[in-house]
Order: sequence, then structure tokens, then C-alpha cells
Amino acid sequence: MSTDTSTAVQEPPHPAPDRPQARTLARLAAGRAPAPPSTAAALHSVSGATAVMLVLVAIGAVIHEPVLIPPLAASAAIVHSMPGLPLAQPRSVIAGHLICAAVGYGALAAFGSAPWVAAVAAGVALAAMTMARTPHSPACATAVVIVLRTPDPATFVPLLAGSAVLLVLAGCALSRARAGATRYPVYWW
Repeated sequence: MSTDTSTAVQEPPHPAPDRPQARTLARLAAGRAPAPPSTAAALHSVSGATAVMLVLVAIGAVIHEPVLIPPLAASAAIVHSMPGLPLAQPRSVIAGHLICAAVGYGALAAFGSAPWVAAVAAGVALAAMTMARTPHSPACATAVVIVLRTPDPATFVPLLAGSAVLLVLAGCALSRARAGATRYPVYWW
């Protein structure tokens, strides 16, 4: 009589179904996001962005014109919290806003002020920035603001340009004010 000493591996009665969605979610959850900044670095970024936006508000109060617009607030956040990104560099911040302003005013002149015109202007502005190698996503909103709010270009464009330059200069100064901070800009042009 022969005895079999091997043990049989039993299959589970109902194998787990293959779930591609579960694997995809697991991959997304295990992504490669950068480590969060230190508390000191986060406070430095927040205080820098807040300070430059308060300066824009003060300038607006003195000249009785709105200077801080939502796209500039988004630009300040990018310059101060992610200074190494291509869209945070001076070329992208300044030229991006000016290119998008030109697209916004062109769309406004050609088609008037309407939500659909604002949407098309944002898309065309994105294409123009891409072609000019000046990626700066908040600047697309500048085209939208122009189409929907119809500001006087003689006032709006100089204020926009000056505000973008101020954001860049504040980013330069604040990156040098904290030891170990990422130097801004990585490149000028």
C-alpha cells in the first residue's frame, strides 16, 4: 500500500473576481506625490503670497481700481508655493498674463461679452501660451475676466503687467529671505 505524503492545496470555493478598478484605485492611492513641506516652509509660502496680495489690494485702494483679481491670486500661490515649476517662472507669469489679456480683448472685440466667448477665449489663450512657451494656467482666467467684466484696456493692461512683475519680484525677494528655500526664479527667460 502506497501512502501519499504530499498535501493538497485546496482552492477557495469562490475565487475573488479580478477587479481592475480596485487595482487602479490602489495605484492612485499609492501615487508619488512629493512630501509635504515643513511647517516653516509652508508658513513662509503662505505669508509671502498673502503679503504680496495685500500690497495689490492696497495699491487698488489708493488708485480706486481693482488690482487684485482672481488670476493674480492664483499666480501668487504658484510663485510662492511651487517656485521651481515652469509655470511659476517670470517668463510664464508675466508673458502668460499679457498674452491671455491680448486674447481676451481680441475675443471681446470680435464677439462681445458672453460666457461662451469667455470659454473660447480661455481655450485660445491656452493654445497661445503653449505656442509661446509661456505656460501659466491662472492666466487663462485673465482672458475670462476680460471678456466677462470688459475692463478698460488703458487701465487694466498696465495694472496687470505691473502686478505680474510685482509678484515675480516678491517671489525673488522672499526666496532669498529664508535660508534653504528654493531659489526663485529657476530661469528668467
